[in-house]
Parts: sequence; C-alpha cells; structure tokens
Amino acid sequence: MSKALPTRSENYSEWYNELVKRADLAENSPVRGCMVIKPYGYSIWEKMQRALDDMFKETGHTNAYFPLFIPKSYLSKEASHVEGFAKECAVVTHYRLKNDPNGKGVVVDPEAKLEEELIVRPTSETVIWSTYKNWIQSYRDLPLLINQWANVVRWEMRTRLFLRTAEFLWQEGHTAHATAQEAVAETKQMLEVYAQFAEEWMAVPVIKGVKTANERFAGAEDTYCIEAMMQDGKALQAGTSHFLGQNFANAFDVKFQDKEGKLDYVWGTSWGVSTRLMGALIMAHSDDAGLVLPPKLAPIQVVIVPIYRNDEQLAQISEKVAEITKDLKKLGISVKYDSSDNAKPGFKFAEYELKGVPVRLAMGGRDLENGTVEVARRDTKTKETVSVEGIATYVQNLLNDIQESIYRKALTFREENTYKVDSFEEFNNILDTKGGFILAHWDGTSETEEKIKEETKATIRCIPLDQEAEEGVCIYSGKPSKGRVVFARAY
Repeated sequence: MSKALPTRSENYSEWYNELVKRADLAENSPVRGCMVIKPYGYSIWEKMQRALDDMFKETGHTNAYFPLFIPKSYLSKEASHVEGFAKECAVVTHYRLKNDPNGKGVVVDPEAKLEEELIVRPTSETVIWSTYKNWIQSYRDLPLLINQWANVVRWEMRTRLFLRTAEFLWQEGHTAHATAQEAVAETKQMLEVYAQFAEEWMAVPVIKGVKTANERFAGAEDTYCIEAMMQDGKALQAGTSHFLGQNFANAFDVKFQDKEGKLDYVWGTSWGVSTRLMGALIMAHSDDAGLVLPPKLAPIQVVIVPIYRNDEQLAQISEKVAEITKDLKKLGISVKYDSSDNAKPGFKFAEYELKGVPVRLAMGGRDLENGTVEVARRDTKTKETVSVEGIATYVQNLLNDIQESIYRKALTFREENTYKVDSFEEFNNILDTKGGFILAHWDGTSETEEKIKEETKATIRCIPLDQEAEEGVCIYSGKPSKGRVVFARAY
C-alpha cells in the first residue's frame, strides 16, 4: 500500500496536491505552470462538458471556434480590457526557427520577425467581436448566441493543478443582442445555468451574486458570479457571466440596423467556466481517504470486485456478475468489473476509494451461495449485504441518494461556516480562527474594499442577488450601508 494521504486538518494544500496526483487526475508538465490532465481526470471533465454543452444548446446557443492568436492591436481597442489582461499575456514575435550555426540545436530566425506580434488568447472577446462586425448587419441577425470550447493562456507565476495554471481549458460564450434588457436577461440566464450545473451535477451549493466594481471583469459593465465554499472555509469563484454593455461593440464598430432603420451598437455578454471546476469538485467533497465524486460526474459509478479462492469459484462469480452488469448498464449506469489478479481485494478497495467511485459491490463464495452481494457507498463508507434480486434498481436508487446526500452535506457545511458580523474586530477574529463566509455591512466604496483586502486578504466575493435591504453601518469605515455582502478569503 502507498502511504496515506496528508490529512485535510494537518495540511489542506498538501492534501489537495497529493490527492490530484494520486487519484490520477493530473500532473505537472515539463512546461512550467502547465498541467497534463490524465485520462481519469479528463473523463470527469468530459462529463462536465457534456452536461454543460447540453444546457447551452437547450438555451439556444451553438458552438463555433475562433483563432488561438489575437493581433496585438485588437487588445489595444478596449482600454480597460487590455489593462486587465496585459500582465498575463504570452506574446508570439517570430514564426520560424533555424539550425544554430554554432551547432547548438535550433535558434529563432531573426529574419522571421512578425510585422505585428500575436497574443496567445487570454480570453477571446477581441477576436470574436472583430468577427461579429462582419456577421451582424440588421436586427434580423440578432440575437447571436455562440459558445466556444477552447484552451486559453494566462501567464501565471504561482500555479496549482486545476486551480491556477498558465494554460487551462474552458468554454466561453459570447452573445450579441439588440437591447440592453435582452443582454442583461442573457447574462442572468447563463448565471442560472451555471448555478444549476454546480448544484445538480457537482453537488456544490453556490451563492449567486454580482461582483463589486473592483472585482469586475475587465471591459464589463457588470459581472455576475457563483461562489462556492471549500472545506477549508475559503471561497472559490465557480463561474462568471458578464454584461458587456456596448463596450466591445463600440471598440470594434459592431452596429446593426433596427426595425426603424436606425443604426445602433449591439449589446454584448460573455460567460465562462473552466477546469477550475475540477478543483472545486475535489475540494468541496473529498476526504482524507481520497476523492468523493458525485455519481452524475463519476467516470465509473459502480465497481464490482470478486473475492475468490480458486479459478473455478472466480468463473462462477464472473457469470453472476455478468448478469448484474448487464442490468446496471440497461439503466445507464457505468460499471467496471475488476477481476484482475495483480492485486488483492483489500488493495483494490483502497484504490477505488481513493478514486472516489460512488458504489462498490463485492461478491465472494458465501454471497454466491446466499444470492447476495456486499454494497459499500463511498460517501459515508457504510456497507450492507443485499439480495442480488433487484440489485440494479437498488443501486440506481442508492446513486440518487448519494448525489443528494453529498449536496446536503456541503450545504450544511456552508451554513455552519457562514457568520453575520457587525464589527471589524469580530471580522478579523473569525477570518483568522474559522474562515468561511462573512456577511457584513460595507459602505459601497472601492476605497474601503481595497483597505479591507490589504489588511485582511479577504475580498468581497459578491453582493448576493437575494440580498435583503438592511440599513447598517460599514464594519470598516462606519459609514451607512444598505445591506450585507459576502466576504471571504479565496482561491
């Protein structure tokens, strides 16, 4: 057996890094700051993709693909956008290599300098809006509802698998509308899609809200977000949806003729989630023994392990298991039968526990005689012996129960770690001793927000959409406040 994982309580960050590697999700690559997503990790991402893609199509969006490279001049067109991304851009300056005349491998050919440098996309607003200029002429071309699945590059210095890497995978939706109202409705609709996905598929409860001006996406009028709480009490932004106003339409001169024949700039949105969701999934549910995956996203939902004395007994068990497997697959459940002889059952149990497989069935000689099977669930680690008759339906109900129960556990955890605070002293005290979400009054100024961040490393995660109007005074400045916002330290 490999040595145990570090525990969450002794070193949360080390526990996370080790778990990602040992559960075969991802590893560091030879390129600094980039990761290799391994097959097991990628199959979870594929399930996320499939579910989200269906939800996008359900809401009228179609997929397209835009270039990886963006001419540098495009980034200069929307001032706040370039300012927001300038420090994270990777730049292509040449298009050819040649053999080093001194025989030291290859060098950049100085003759092959690009006339205009190209930026490896940190996000695609600029290249997409320059394309939309050719696609949109009249109100009949609107709304334009497009999504792309792609990779992007943001040159990060301090990286962490899935949470922050120089290159990551994501989807980015980019839509154009005839009115501000329609664009805002789209922005909110996509936030709802993300929240539904997080809660129903990932089993992660989220708070829906609006970012403050300081935390807004570069080039947006408003940024809506979903915020999730991890088990160490830190917040993780799990998805954002931006109302861009007419900023990018202005920058790229994207106009349309309305029904009255008047020319006007279109209204835009953009929205995205990335492989960071993998980090959220791991940190929200897993335990000291390994991953805990919600059944809807688990690559293997059920693993079956035989416990046998000899080949003859294995053959009998395998025959019985073949029937069970067939019944489970009929119900759309993914099953793996592990009859390999290179590891003992105990080792296999630990391995599938580490990988977060939601349900494990074990069948031995006595089970064969009694017509039973041992059923273990990963989330609570409880075991019971169940009749083989009707086992497929039993497992189907169990998977639904596990999905529900993982969500409830995460919700209870968030409720227990959310605090209402009315003084800055109490604010600091809770941040340092407990962490979690702090609901506190803020005077609405960027200045106060900055000072709180400098002094405590806590940021305003969002102004909740369901914020109740409540007169109060700001915990930092003592000035009047109209309601509480969510503060937390974050990933």
